[in-house]
Amino acid sequence: VVDGMVSGAAHTTAHTIRPALEFVKTRDGVKIVSSVFLMLMPDRVLVYGDCAVNPDPNVEQLADIALASAETAVQFGVEPRVAMLSYSTGGSGSGEAVDEVRLATELVRARRPDLAVEGPIQYDAAVDASIAASKMPGSSVAGQATVFIFPDLNTGNNTYKAVQQSSGAVAVGPVLQGLRKPVNDLSRGCTVEDIVNTVAITAIQAQVPVS
Repeated sequence: VVDGMVSGAAHTTAHTIRPALEFVKTRDGVKIVSSVFLMLMPDRVLVYGDCAVNPDPNVEQLADIALASAETAVQFGVEPRVAMLSYSTGGSGSGEAVDEVRLATELVRARRPDLAVEGPIQYDAAVDASIAASKMPGSSVAGQATVFIFPDLNTGNNTYKAVQQSSGAVAVGPVLQGLRKPVNDLSRGCTVEDIVNTVAITAIQAQVPVS
């Protein structure tokens, strides 16, 4: 019996996920399979979710993605400080999309009161301490977030690629979340290094299961 699987070098993400859902199946209590990228920066590791699977998550799904991403962060030794991203920081903006992020943040807090989470919050306020001091002073997440939850796939997918291309960060993933055993996807444009990195994280997931 295998402990994990890596696929996708010659297949689409859908062709990786569908058989996994059918044969591996989701963990008990999991309603949605999602993904993260581990963004290897020069001085830290950041976790971006969901950048590969769910096009337009609703409020409950967004909360589920945040909780799963925080658990994945712990698996890889990253202390989770979760930023629920939006075009608004606190009450600086309004609109249906902002309200959805706010409600998802409230759900996360209700389900995991011990988890450091902030939202809605803009990316700059989440990652830069000086901007956080101005936009959201006193927050335990603003300026030092490690887990970034994007409101939709369009935003998440383009952001991880923009950061990867402009900063030289190594993007490892997508790491799938919510399955009973680790199944991870590769880009069809993957390099040998990408394959090696993905095999390594799959092995780690198999040895350090989500609680």
